[in-house]
Amino acid sequence: MAESRDDPRLYWIDPEMRGLLPLEKFHVPKSLRRTIKREVFEVHCDKAFAEVMHGCAEPTPERPNTWINREIVALYENLFAMGHAHSVEAWKGGKLVGGLYGVALGAAFFGESMFSRETDASKVALVHLVARLKAGGYRLLDTQFVTTHLRRFGVVEVSRGEYHRRLGDALKIQATFYGDLPDGALDAVLQSSTQTS
Repeated sequence: MAESRDDPRLYWIDPEMRGLLPLEKFHVPKSLRRTIKREVFEVHCDKAFAEVMHGCAEPTPERPNTWINREIVALYENLFAMGHAHSVEAWKGGKLVGGLYGVALGAAFFGESMFSRETDASKVALVHLVARLKAGGYRLLDTQFVTTHLRRFGVVEVSRGEYHRRLGDALKIQATFYGDLPDGALDAVLQSSTQTS
């Protein structure tokens, strides 16, 4: 992370407590399930990675500054070119209106940031990400921090030691990141969420 958009320095963050989104207990709120079923957004993967990063770095009233500087953009674009970084994007009327990006290593996915220009756009992208991760055999979805936004989906906080243990286990396994969502993967996430609601 950088301190700000204009700060060229980067910092490694290893907090005492870490946010994780348990894939097996992922919860989709009812109103969001309805939005997904209505297909309000067209969802793509890796179609506009750089644009998603720039969307995540845009200032908002709640967050006037960003930790995404030019160096981070360049590094993640390199990871994307190597096949390690991915974006999940929500489109509406041919325009990118939300999405997220992160890094996949072994059976761990590190969610880096998300943005939304339309209500629920980033949330729909998150559900599509989870569907891909579950279908591909992922074991860990690292959100880094716990936010009010992520609490709705079942995010938990674990100690640094527990995080390192889970990360070590996930890195021993090779998962598959699906660019195209496998048949039934989204329905499986929505169905399992209904059963746990």
